[in-house]
Amino acid sequence: MPETLIKVDLAQSPYENDGIHNRWHPDIPMAVWVKPGDDFVLETYDWTGGAIKNDDDASDVRDVDLSTVHFLSGPVGVEGAEPGDLLVVDLLDIGAKDDSLWGFNGFFSKKNGGGFLTEHFPLAQKSIWDFEGMFTSSRHIPGVRFAGLIHPGLIGCLPDQALLDKWNQREQALIDSDPERVPPLANPPAAKTAHMGKLKGAERERAAATGARTVPPREHGGNCDIKDLSRGSRVFFPVYVAGGGLSVGDLHFSQGDGEITFCGAIEMAGWVHMRVSLIKGGMDKYGIRNPIFKPSPITPNYKDYLIFEGISVDEGGKQHYLDVHIAYRQACLNAIEYLKKFGYSGAQAYSILGTAPVQGHISGVVDIPNACATLWLPTEIFEFDIQPSASGPVKHLKGNIDMPIAPDR
Repeated sequence: MPETLIKVDLAQSPYENDGIHNRWHPDIPMAVWVKPGDDFVLETYDWTGGAIKNDDDASDVRDVDLSTVHFLSGPVGVEGAEPGDLLVVDLLDIGAKDDSLWGFNGFFSKKNGGGFLTEHFPLAQKSIWDFEGMFTSSRHIPGVRFAGLIHPGLIGCLPDQALLDKWNQREQALIDSDPERVPPLANPPAAKTAHMGKLKGAERERAAATGARTVPPREHGGNCDIKDLSRGSRVFFPVYVAGGGLSVGDLHFSQGDGEITFCGAIEMAGWVHMRVSLIKGGMDKYGIRNPIFKPSPITPNYKDYLIFEGISVDEGGKQHYLDVHIAYRQACLNAIEYLKKFGYSGAQAYSILGTAPVQGHISGVVDIPNACATLWLPTEIFEFDIQPSASGPVKHLKGNIDMPIAPDR
């Protein structure tokens, strides 16, 4: 049996665990060390460290302090890893903790984080999902049940000082371009809620002042939210500091492409079994600037889809030039409107797209002025037929419970 190098007690605050951190900074000490070829297990908190509860009240989603996230297990130092190497990580297995066989999905309030469709869903809502082996269903969204593809939403290595400085400079410049925007354009360092692992005292205070938030993906990997990066995947990470400093967290039981709900996917506490090795000088050998990976050979076996198109014309009718962000928004909104015809609320439909194994594709970026994006919705996840027909849709869910909602204060 592989050794569990970092353990978490879900009844304990992640701030009390030195094997956990929530910022990226080169001065964070390695929590544990391994050798190339070693395999081991890391336990993880959910990304909020237990802030969201298994209940029918969305006020925890409304009130969560987003300056605390994400809580990551690590960093793991790999002996012999040097800047310029590639750290090869095999994800051998991933699962939920036995004492936490449930997960959550939600929409943040526009005033506290927002999301992909925050203009349409500005208030905090959440859905709870129960796990039955490889399947999941929700008391808040009846009529759907699907197989999960468990994966880490966030995994990456520590940056060096030059890369950290680059992140902070370019993201602050973006914030400065519209400093009053709600939600903000980026998230600057927040020293007060930084958890720097084993780093303590004055060194901790100095590092926390510039530690990069974990919210976006960056050159080192980070919060990429790639649903196919599951068990059986192999990831090649650029190494920037001695030892690499591999960290992982933000586990998802299942997710649709894009993680469009932001408090997205089905968030869970769990564990990751992985093996590490090195390719010396691999960054230059292969011209690697961002991680690359081989996907999992295990995926939910859904073969029948309804595919919704979107083009780069926004909800107000404004034309945008080859804008795939706008196009994917429209594909998602088109799918939501379609599902509402079967009795789902808009929020329930939105949550389905964020949690189920939907596929997102950039289908065309050359036919000016409209980019085309598509959202592939697996029909087999539903307990009733959602195919179009001459008889029209049947509202199967009329009168059923909706997702809890928390009005803004």
